[in-house]
Amino acid sequence: MMNTVTFADSRRTLAEDMETLGKTARGDEAATLVIENARLVNVMSGEIQPGMSIAVQGERIAYVGYNASHTKGPHTRVINAGGRYVTPGLIDGHCHIESSQITPRQFARAVLPKGTTGGFFDAHEIANVLGMKGLRLMLEELRQTPMAGYMQAASCVPSTSSDVETSGAELGPDEVAEAFTWGPDMVALGEVMNFPGVVFGDEKMLGEIKETLKAGRVADGHYTWPSGDWRMSAYAASGISGDHEVTSAEEVIDRVRLGMYAKLRRGSAWHDVVPTITAYTEQGIDTRRLMLVTDDRSPESLVDEGHMDFVVRHAIEQGVPPVTAFQMATLNTAERFGLSQDIGSVTPGRYADILILDGPLRDVNVRTTIAAGVEAAEDGDMLIDWESSGIPDEAMQSVHLQSDVKAEDFHVEGPAGEPDGAYTARAIQVRENHVDTKEEHIEVPVRDGRLRLPENKDVCWISVIERHGLKGSQASAYLTNVGFTKPAALASTTAHDSHNLLVIGNNETLMAEAANKVIDMQGGVVVVTENDTTALPLPVAGLMSPEPFEHVAEQSKGISRALESAGCTMNYAFMTLSLLALVVIPDLRLSDIGLIQHTDEGFRQVPLLVDEN
Repeated sequence: MMNTVTFADSRRTLAEDMETLGKTARGDEAATLVIENARLVNVMSGEIQPGMSIAVQGERIAYVGYNASHTKGPHTRVINAGGRYVTPGLIDGHCHIESSQITPRQFARAVLPKGTTGGFFDAHEIANVLGMKGLRLMLEELRQTPMAGYMQAASCVPSTSSDVETSGAELGPDEVAEAFTWGPDMVALGEVMNFPGVVFGDEKMLGEIKETLKAGRVADGHYTWPSGDWRMSAYAASGISGDHEVTSAEEVIDRVRLGMYAKLRRGSAWHDVVPTITAYTEQGIDTRRLMLVTDDRSPESLVDEGHMDFVVRHAIEQGVPPVTAFQMATLNTAERFGLSQDIGSVTPGRYADILILDGPLRDVNVRTTIAAGVEAAEDGDMLIDWESSGIPDEAMQSVHLQSDVKAEDFHVEGPAGEPDGAYTARAIQVRENHVDTKEEHIEVPVRDGRLRLPENKDVCWISVIERHGLKGSQASAYLTNVGFTKPAALASTTAHDSHNLLVIGNNETLMAEAANKVIDMQGGVVVVTENDTTALPLPVAGLMSPEPFEHVAEQSKGISRALESAGCTMNYAFMTLSLLALVVIPDLRLSDIGLIQHTDEGFRQVPLLVDEN
């Protein structure tokens, strides 16, 4: 039977518990939990210690040594690890919970059995929809879970400026400063995606970083220009000390040499560990400033592959020694955020976030998850549950559009005063398992005064409709490499980062149908073909479902199957398609304002037709 547990708004501090921990280590007070006969993975010393015992008092570890018998009492819970590996709980150093399409409560239920006991969460997705209220919603729900959950103040709402996209909110230095007053679990500034703004002295961006440093927090980065020139130094000199947008060994090394942490990402559809880990395995860079992160994981990939356990296992498969891989997902991450006194190792004084593994260490097969001294999961199942404070009505009514989208709304007029014929247009070329796109030039027909899709080509329409009730703006463009082989459309309010209504398809009637279905659901994902409609409702800010994660994962798999049946066979295709409106990623994106091109100076709007430059 599952126990329902109530968690405090925050974990206790070491200052509050140090005296009791000392008494337990001396044997003057009985431990609440003792783990015996453990093969301890000591990430501090980089060694494996057999025959170890760990004594826990409440939320924290009191004693680590070869014999904890003096800490036992009549009510001490004793676990015999049976010679199994015992490791620190895994920590995700960069993650957006909203991308998993589930609430923080359900996210914790999904990842705790996989061994993730903590994380650093950037809630800029919901902040782009609901502003500070969205950020606070995520923080408060995360606090009710057993995880060591740390939140980051959203830095880029919108990701660049209102000149190139329309977001549901706008946050600046005052809001960042306010967020850091919410508690010690607001630990950092989230990824600063407007890197041109930082490099060229944008007042808002520099103001947000300044408020972060004044509050004694660290700032995370997102830098996609080629590194190696003065711009990278300017970015690091601003105080930004970590970056997950590394896709090559050279980019990893450049960041580490400049004093930054490099975060090696393995999301559902971003496979960056393979090329980046060679900075260590082939070029020998020190690993202590390398971190393993997920960034974005779909609900189906959480079920099918895992979370941080999957990423650590993947790094080991690339040649990283197991203990080193665990350091990159525990201690390194804790040190990066200045929290190694609390998390990241199985040592006295730290929170008792502990994993017991089955089998070889390299398999990362989590048997038992202990979070803050509580046995939270066993053999893949949760042992505990907890109540949620509920989702406010405002968050459930965030799509401010009427469901009267028509096929003709996706019609694009040809060049004014020019005859029908063939023209050269820009197209966004989507790339499987990559966050970036390529700008492609294609020949398109104009008939009866409007642009059409070229025949017998892998070309779709992509359209972004402002959904926050602010401008009513809409822009459309061409998209290649999706793979649709029959009439189909996808519509979604998960469209990073402003999360307007994204519609993709090769049939305007089906595109309108999909868009209207999403609006009627108050957010979500819909795939429509001539014979079928598949839906994933996401009514929480148009980004998340409050339903159990297992149910959401099945619905997400349904979206993948529907896309595949239409010919789109990309790995976790929706995760890649959902980034097509994220204007801070190279090379070409679409916002509700228009096509946005990534340049050496920043971001600029460009016309759909090349001849209109």
